[in-house]
Amino acid sequence: MHPGPVSEPTLLEALGGEDAVLALARAWHARVLADPVVSHAFSHGFHPDHEARLAAYLVEAMGGPPAWTGGSGRPRLGTESQVVRDHSGNGAHTVMDDRAIDCWEAALVDVGVPPDGPTARLNAALAGWFVWGTRVQMARFHADAADVPEGLVLPRWSWEPPG
Repeated sequence: MHPGPVSEPTLLEALGGEDAVLALARAWHARVLADPVVSHAFSHGFHPDHEARLAAYLVEAMGGPPAWTGGSGRPRLGTESQVVRDHSGNGAHTVMDDRAIDCWEAALVDVGVPPDGPTARLNAALAGWFVWGTRVQMARFHADAADVPEGLVLPRWSWEPPG
């Protein structure tokens, strides 16, 4: 008997699971808070559980259980519309976005996912999705957060980022 096709792991599985995502969220958050440009986005405060909430969002986006939107015994922490709204209405901020992307790419290295060697493909996928999320998904409503519609669906990240 010939075995069936082997399925490719989700990005969550390839990264190492929920604990690895939390480590990535913590590494990225530490870097943005230390960055003189990106830290401005947090100058008015942030949720005390920001890192855990970011990790929940990323877990779900990377193919894991509904850690952000809730279900399967997990509480609902938020919606995609809420996330996009939280990142909208501040005008274009290309320099800040570029610095946030730089912090993400450095955080990937911090957690053992450099852009070369055996982790190159995983790094490219995670970096590509973050760039898309920053420059496209979170940048669609620069003028007014009230323009963000309800019902946006949390994008599921795969090995091939959009674009």
